[in-house]
Amino acid sequence: MARGASSSVSWLRSALACGLVGLVGSGVAGCGAGSRVATAEAPAVSTTTVTTTATTTTTATITLPGVGKPPVTIGDENLPEQFILGQLYYQALKAQGFQVTLNQSIGPTQVVQQALATGQLAMYPEYLDTWDSDVAGIQRTFHSLSDAYLAGQRYASEHGLTLLNATPFSDTDAIAVSFDYAVENQVQAISDLIKISQLTLGGPPQFQQSATGLPLLENTYGVIPAAFKPLESGAQYQALDQGTVQAAVVNTTDPQLLSGSYPLLPDPENVFGWGNVVPVASTQAINAEGPVFVATINRVSALLTLDTMRELNAQVVLSGQDPATVAQQFLQSAGILPTPAASGG
Repeated sequence: MARGASSSVSWLRSALACGLVGLVGSGVAGCGAGSRVATAEAPAVSTTTVTTTATTTTTATITLPGVGKPPVTIGDENLPEQFILGQLYYQALKAQGFQVTLNQSIGPTQVVQQALATGQLAMYPEYLDTWDSDVAGIQRTFHSLSDAYLAGQRYASEHGLTLLNATPFSDTDAIAVSFDYAVENQVQAISDLIKISQLTLGGPPQFQQSATGLPLLENTYGVIPAAFKPLESGAQYQALDQGTVQAAVVNTTDPQLLSGSYPLLPDPENVFGWGNVVPVASTQAINAEGPVFVATINRVSALLTLDTMRELNAQVVLSGQDPATVAQQFLQSAGILPTPAASGG
């Protein structure tokens, strides 16, 4: 799910977005073109809860914490996974009474940064490794999530921005093999691929030459494939099944990984970085919206484990469901949004 031109996984996310035009509707026009804006109507000033007993009816007015706060616009990028993330944050904030607008497909990094600086955008979800490398310009390997996060936070604070809590899930490149191949050839780690004399590695063409792709894999783990097979996004799983490749570059949040048929080889040196999502927010907007704004976003982020994100992606990517509906159902199951029965629907 794309991160930007210089990120090691940008080609995977971008290619996935291009292949899903029919699934996510008008939100994807071509590849990276067009935008989809969902504007929420200003919420009512209050909600009314009616409690009925055998003898009395009590009406209580509850003011939501976001009521009266300045209108805010949040955004997401032009990718299925990002559409889900945008809807999750948008719907959760709206439920708290914030006057929030969701701007989908917000453009390249420089446009996003300008929008944040001018107050046109209050928050958007970014991948931590993309933030560190493409935005902050930090060209180094971090060996812990906390180190990567703190480095990114330092840059953010110097530019009037704040990184909110990182998600448990990390969306990065990974090397996958088929389960049967792993068992038959005792492949449990990336370094085990060295012993495969006629190893064919499959992946998008850009991976072969990217500084954060195959060259880094070779330099770090000593894996030099006998051949590299260019594959379109999504085709790597069929190639593994057919045996035309012995290993393939995938994304850790790919819904196909839910089957358990394609084990990921551990990356102990973290050559593929930390792809945890960090909502990037304007510090000025945070101060204006108050602590519930931050707490609501962090509450949503905390729920997003790797298996959860794969399942949400599966509903959108494989089943063709609308991201807004998928997000709504997830937030209802998590107790962040009321269920239809609880809300009287």
